[in-house]
Amino acid sequence: MPDAPVIGMGSLPEKGGLDEHAALCRELGLSFVELNMDLPAFQPDRLDAASLRFWQDKGVGFTLHLPERLDMLDFIPRVREAWTQTALDAAAFAAEAGIPVLNMHLPAGVYFTLPDRRLYLYEEYEEECLPQLLRFRGRMEEALRGRALLAVENTGGYTAAQGRMLDRLLESPAFCLCLDVGHDHGTGGGDGAFILKRRERLRHMHLHDALGRRDHLALGQGELDVEALLNLAKERSCRVVLEVKREAELRSSVQYLRARGWL
Repeated sequence: MPDAPVIGMGSLPEKGGLDEHAALCRELGLSFVELNMDLPAFQPDRLDAASLRFWQDKGVGFTLHLPERLDMLDFIPRVREAWTQTALDAAAFAAEAGIPVLNMHLPAGVYFTLPDRRLYLYEEYEEECLPQLLRFRGRMEEALRGRALLAVENTGGYTAAQGRMLDRLLESPAFCLCLDVGHDHGTGGGDGAFILKRRERLRHMHLHDALGRRDHLALGQGELDVEALLNLAKERSCRVVLEVKREAELRSSVQYLRARGWL
């Protein structure tokens, strides 16, 4: 039997910094905190490896969520390089601090609204984007040094170009997949179907409940088959992030899991 999934918590915007998050993680009996770099407290230049090691020694691990706006394909060279360097700095910090997984969104890029459709520029100019994508892949592979994986998360439904780009990233063993179950539910399940065709690369999961297009709900408050999702995570030995946004929903989700024997 595969190991049970390792379950952690996401960053809570109202909770404060590293110590507050790590103390709550330990209190709840969770295994790790996903530090979200969209929050000021979790920039690598405000963190230090010694602080993380203090909590790691107490049984609290960490993963790192790169900024949601990170865009290594931006057509403006200085902007593209700034985002790439942000990811490289995070990867170097993760390698130093013993963080095993980084998480990122794959940008869909700007779109123009035409009378009959949205025209996504990264799809229209895919051949121009590809060399930048492959350069990013190689630089990240070098920065991670085999010490961490970079998990690519589904967001608003893959465009055709995103699917092809994701497959190019997955050609590198440094990259893997993150299934965000609420994002998938809100877009009709297409992302999940794409990921399950590549299930051997699934290593990370963002778990929360969803009702229609409302997601990030406490477990048990929506319509997702949480048990099936946890069994998928167990099968793939995924790290599972309880990605709710407030402490009350986190505590409720922990109670839900504990009542069903997952914690």
